[in-house]
Amino acid sequence: MSRRLRSSVRRRWRSRDQRGDVPGWVLITVMTVSIGAVLWGIAEPQLSQILRSALNSVK
Repeated sequence: MSRRLRSSVRRRWRSRDQRGDVPGWVLITVMTVSIGAVLWGIAEPQLSQILRSALNSVK
């Protein structure tokens, strides 16, 4: 009995490892893009000014 149980657990464990965690990765990606978009929306004027200033100082 314990031999069958171990083989069953191993099979399930292997199939779970190969499947991966796709919904978790999708959630992380969506959250990262959302945070980036919000930060860009807030900081865009300041970042543009910094870039213009840096480019003008090179000229």
